[in-house]
Amino acid sequence: MIGVLGGTFDPVHLGHLRPALDCLQSLGLAELRFIPLNVAVHRPQPEAAAPWRLAMLEAAIAGQPGFRVDTRELGRPGGSFSYDTLQSLRAELGEARPLCLLLGGDAFRGFADWHRPREILDLAHLVVMQRPGVCGPLAPGLEVLCAGRTCEDPHVLREVPGGRILFQAVTQMEIASTRVRALLRAGRGARYLVPEAVLALIAQAGLYR
Repeated sequence: MIGVLGGTFDPVHLGHLRPALDCLQSLGLAELRFIPLNVAVHRPQPEAAAPWRLAMLEAAIAGQPGFRVDTRELGRPGGSFSYDTLQSLRAELGEARPLCLLLGGDAFRGFADWHRPREILDLAHLVVMQRPGVCGPLAPGLEVLCAGRTCEDPHVLREVPGGRILFQAVTQMEIASTRVRALLRAGRGARYLVPEAVLALIAQAGLYR
């Protein structure tokens, strides 16, 4: 079973990494692929150039078994849509292997407005990373998409290639890339928010100044 976590990673920080590790271990994933996007479609464009975001991500996960960087979106022109990425992964991994698309609670609340959400669920499971015990009402459109798909047991995800939705409790860290960039622009430190190896690359390239 393969996990997929996309984002700008501008820069990658511990709020990305710790929940990802929780999912890797709790779900028993064979690997978790971090996929940095090229052209954002639901958020402002990244500030750091793609080669630096890639270098920061590789430095952040170096030495962690099961973590891997996947560059397929960086090499694809146009908007970075999860549907296209999952189709590409399916072509590579085959139709039978379970895929888990990891996303945070805020992203999940807007999932019904994503590009081809039903087809995404045909291609992969959704794993919604949230605080332990957090559960709230769903918007009507999202509730329709979720009907009959939710499960509580991670082992269920192994039984079919996709189509299930699991709410996974993870360590939540109130860290945002926008906050990290603001600290750096103000000349303040981002230590303990960002891995040391990433801070070294930021200093080397003069990013976010």
